[in-house]
Amino acid sequence: MEKELIIDSSPTVVQIAFLEDKRLVELHHQKTNTNFTVGDIFLGRVKRTMPGLNAAFVDTGYKKDSFLHYTDLGPKLKSLLKFTKGSINGSQQNHRLDQMRIEPDIIKTGKIDQVLNKKDAILVQILKEPISTKGPRLSCEITIPGRYLVLAPFQNVVNVSKKVSNSEERKRLQALVESIRPKNFGLIVRTAAEGKKVADLHEEIMSLMAKWKQVHQQLKNASPPRKLLSELDKTSSILRDLLNDSFNKIVVNDEEMYLNIRSYMQSIAPKKVNLVQWHKGRRPIFDEYNVTRQIKTSFGKTVTMKSGAYLVIEHTEAMHVIDVNSGQKIPTNTDGVDQSTLRVNNEAAAEIARQLRLRDIGGLIIVDFIDMKNPDHKKELVANMREFMKKDRAQHTILSLSRFGLMQITRQRTGPVMKIDTSERCPSCNGSGKVQSSLIITDEIERDLEFIVQSHPKTKINLRVHPYVEAYLKKGFPSKRLNWWLKYGRKVKIQSSYDFPLMGYKFFAENNDEIRLN
Repeated sequence: MEKELIIDSSPTVVQIAFLEDKRLVELHHQKTNTNFTVGDIFLGRVKRTMPGLNAAFVDTGYKKDSFLHYTDLGPKLKSLLKFTKGSINGSQQNHRLDQMRIEPDIIKTGKIDQVLNKKDAILVQILKEPISTKGPRLSCEITIPGRYLVLAPFQNVVNVSKKVSNSEERKRLQALVESIRPKNFGLIVRTAAEGKKVADLHEEIMSLMAKWKQVHQQLKNASPPRKLLSELDKTSSILRDLLNDSFNKIVVNDEEMYLNIRSYMQSIAPKKVNLVQWHKGRRPIFDEYNVTRQIKTSFGKTVTMKSGAYLVIEHTEAMHVIDVNSGQKIPTNTDGVDQSTLRVNNEAAAEIARQLRLRDIGGLIIVDFIDMKNPDHKKELVANMREFMKKDRAQHTILSLSRFGLMQITRQRTGPVMKIDTSERCPSCNGSGKVQSSLIITDEIERDLEFIVQSHPKTKINLRVHPYVEAYLKKGFPSKRLNWWLKYGRKVKIQSSYDFPLMGYKFFAENNDEIRLN
């Protein structure tokens, strides 16, 4: 399978599109000023405990207090609190835990006010980003992820990813990692470690231990709230988690980010550095790789599939609901109604698996498939749905169809659902419903061009329009653009983007600054 990562970087936001066989399956946005990312480690202070919720609210510096439930404390909470307190006051002088006595586990059915008190300083990790009006959700089970391994302080176990299916390889990794595991540190072996040598894994353990040392050093005399360790930016973390032998291309449109990614690739996968490319083309990078078009067709309430069937996706406070509709283009007389229904449901299952990843839909999802009578068809649909969801990195559970033909899916939620408004406000009428004739669009462009030529005599002119308008301005001989050159003695560079409305246009100078006409 061909995998590509397309990165559109701007001063305020980085957009990351993940393509499988040219098809958009994941879309990530990262604002450059974001302060809270899943995986960041903070020193927080308990603001109050809520016995009724069996949870605590913790000050981590966010405008809303962060939420910490008892089930997210982890069994090694007492050891974590002991390490935190000792590191702050200086009695815990070493980041290594081989000399530290691990405290007994807390009980699973305990109460929050039995283990935490108001104003306690506590080491926490962001489990979920702030969503809507809620603050971040926290965990005290600290983990530091790498490409091959995940370091878990205060643990004493080695776990191998279930995706490593070969039993011999699982035993090899288990024994190998156990032999180099630091005392009182647990390790989770990731799928990417399959086939790796002891030197590679030992080098990564040293790298992860260096990060834990950084946390320890910053705790000394620290006062909460304070960020101690930042997770990689979203681009680098996606590279770390996704990069494998089937990756074919990483394309970025920003030179600084291009150099940073090459440097990061040099550290984690030197043989794949040449996969990184710098996009220098005239067209926007998302237009060049057909990402913009796929975003326009994949987001919104209704999603149409190739066969003509479509999904209706609704969001409520408690859950997401997806309705599968056959449309009017599905033949039912060729191989029977049952086979046609199964075919539509299987197509819908594949698209639903894609939509869950693409929109990052989490929580409870209810899918209303087209009703099927054949029990074997129902089993086949459930099996196919589970197969389609195997590519999803988020934890999920899929239940069999209910008596009413409904499928229940739960999916891990780490951030707000990706919402993109694909509708466009009419640039001509501004929502009034009345527009000027499309025939005069070129007259308007030329009128504005004449004003710019007179008011900016030395400025190089760049006109940006919708691709349809670009084609019209360049067609024939002499074309409209050639006529402008003959009339004004100025060359006009024309660029197109599907982000522009059909009748929209803007003029830019050579330095990419918009030329204002008023």
